[in-house]
Order: sequence, then C-alpha cells, then structure tokens
Amino acid sequence: MQKLESIYILSPAHPLRGGIASSTERLAMALQTQGYQVKIFSFSLQYPGFLFPGKTQYTSDPAPAGLEIHSVVNSVNPLNWWKVGRQIARQRPDLLIVRYWLPFMGPCLGTILRLVRTNGHTRTLALADNIIPHEKRFGDKPFTQYFCGAVDGFIAMSQSVLDDISQFAKRKQPAIYVPHPLYDNYGEPLPRQEALQHLGLSQEPRYLLFFGFIRDYKGLDLLLEAFAEARVQSLNLKLIVAGEYYGNEEAYAQQIARLGIEDSLILRTDFIPHEEVKYYFSAADLVVQPYKSATQSGISQLAYHFEKPMVVTRVGGLPEIVPHGQAGYVVDVASAPIADAIVDFFENEQSTRMIEQVRLGKQRFSWSNMVEGIKQVFEKMSST
Repeated sequence: MQKLESIYILSPAHPLRGGIASSTERLAMALQTQGYQVKIFSFSLQYPGFLFPGKTQYTSDPAPAGLEIHSVVNSVNPLNWWKVGRQIARQRPDLLIVRYWLPFMGPCLGTILRLVRTNGHTRTLALADNIIPHEKRFGDKPFTQYFCGAVDGFIAMSQSVLDDISQFAKRKQPAIYVPHPLYDNYGEPLPRQEALQHLGLSQEPRYLLFFGFIRDYKGLDLLLEAFAEARVQSLNLKLIVAGEYYGNEEAYAQQIARLGIEDSLILRTDFIPHEEVKYYFSAADLVVQPYKSATQSGISQLAYHFEKPMVVTRVGGLPEIVPHGQAGYVVDVASAPIADAIVDFFENEQSTRMIEQVRLGKQRFSWSNMVEGIKQVFEKMSST
C-alpha cells in the first residue's frame, strides 16, 4: 500500500478571506502537526469581479505562520490550469486534497486534477463543502460531473452532501462523512463583559447573533420577522447582525423600517476581521442560523468553539450538528418557530443547561478526527 507522507491542498487560502480559506489553513496546520509535508495551492484569481458580490475578496489579516501557500491558480484561464496541473504533477505529492464548494470551479479544478493524475502516483481527494449549490446556476450538474470524474475519493462534511455525492461518484470512488471540525483558530472565548466593552455595547440587554456573509438563502429576513414579534420584543433583547451584505441591502433596510425594529438592532455589516470574531461570539447569548437551505455551516462550528447555544433551521446537515433541545433548537423554516425558540431560551432560562450540552457536543468536531478520515479514504484509494 502506498505510504502517505506529502499532502498538497488545492483551495482558497490567505490572502483570500472567508470560511473555506480559514478552515483550509487550519487543516494544513493539523496535518503538519501529525508529521505530514503540506503545501497549499491557492488562487491568484478566485472569482472575476462581476461574479463576486462583496466588496473585496482579500483580507488585511496577516498570513498564518508556518504555512507554505502558493497563490497561483487562475479560475478562468485554461492555460493556467495546464501550468498548475503540470507543476503539481512534477512534484508528485502522495495526496492532493481539493476543496469543492461551487460548480463554477468544476472546469478549473477538474482539469488540474486530471493533469496531476498523469504522474501515476498522486491520489486526489475532494473535501466537499457543497456538491449541489444553494443558489443554482446554469452548468451546475455538468461542471460538477466533470470535477467528480477526476477525483479518487470524497469526504463530505454533512450527510446531505454525502447523499449528493452519490449522484455523481462512481462505484470505485470511496466517500465518507466526517463532520466539519471546529473553527478554533479565532482565539479563545472571552468574558462577556470584556467582549461587550470592546464592541461598545451595553451590558444590560441580552444578545442574539446572526453572523457571516448576508446572502438570501441564509434567511436573515425570517429572523427579522421573528425578532419583531411582540413576545420577542418584550424580552429586552438586541440582535447583532455581523457580516457583509452579499445580497440586496436595500431590501433588508426597507424590511427593518417596516418592522420598526431599528433601535433593537446592532448592524455591523462590513466584513468582520479575523481578530474581531471572538468578541461577537463571546458577547452573544444565542446564535441564530435561520437558513432557508444549507449543507453544513461553519457558523455552527464557531458557535461550538465559543460554547454558544444555537437556533438552526431544519435544512441540510444542520440538524446533524445541533441536537434539538440539547445544544440548541432545530426549527422549521419560518419566522414563528424561530420566535418560539428564542422565547423558550430566554423565558425558561435554558442558557446554563444548553451551554453544558454544547461543551459536551463539541468533542465530536476535532481536527484529529478529520485527519483520520483523510487517512482512511487514502488507504481505500491506494488499495484499489
């Protein structure tokens, strides 16, 4: 059986920003800790400007220490794909892990993988955030089919993604489910008072947190409707919305005005820098993810790390991650059940009990578990 020593990762990474980049860097650190030689091949151009809904694709945070990152992949230039594929093929890593989250990347990533595999040595593993995207576009299925045809094995980070993989994978391609590990690279939890003081927020109210890029499928509109209900408004709560708009900002502004809840909102709708994340989660009493569709969510893994109970909707892999009535609430995709969960949490003083369940539950989401999953799939690929 082939020995596993060198692992390359094809994925967004610093100076690109976002959850996939951050978790890829954390994965590289976990692999290095276990003695593997690791390089990351990231993007010099990830998205053309007209396809990117935010203000910038880049972070001002410093580069993570101790990682070798090469920003060389151009997602829209086939000549570049050939160059990068041949470069990795010549270096002959034992394993190439590629993050897959968007079918738009299928032609680029699938071509690079096919070129890498011409060396007859490197195995290819897809670490799949999504297979079928939340926001469907022309070409989703053929692009994903092309990508999957270049992969030797898969790891899905939710059962729903594993089910989606079965539509595209061939029988010989091993595929397993390993839960998304914790985002534990944003610092340790802070005392609530310290976090609120840093954010310039009052100590008296209790706080809900909606965190991350604001896209239509994430259901902020449902949370705003729930938050405006009289029984929620009577609880002396504030809702923190922390993250950059990737959707129709004006539509949310009109909804907030219509509901008359401006004074109860804390809107921090710029990109939240890496070093600021710990303050928002440490300040929150309850994290709400009112998604209309989902596979898994890195926000859940942040909440687990910072030991915060959650409200999630019954979509995709979210119910797998948040046991209902223990680490939080799993509710239907509608404003009324979201409001029901918020009211129960605060009126019935569920915080202490649920925080303890979050602490117990977070043990499932270790990075060593992900590394073991990678080794398991590599062994299966090498034996075929």
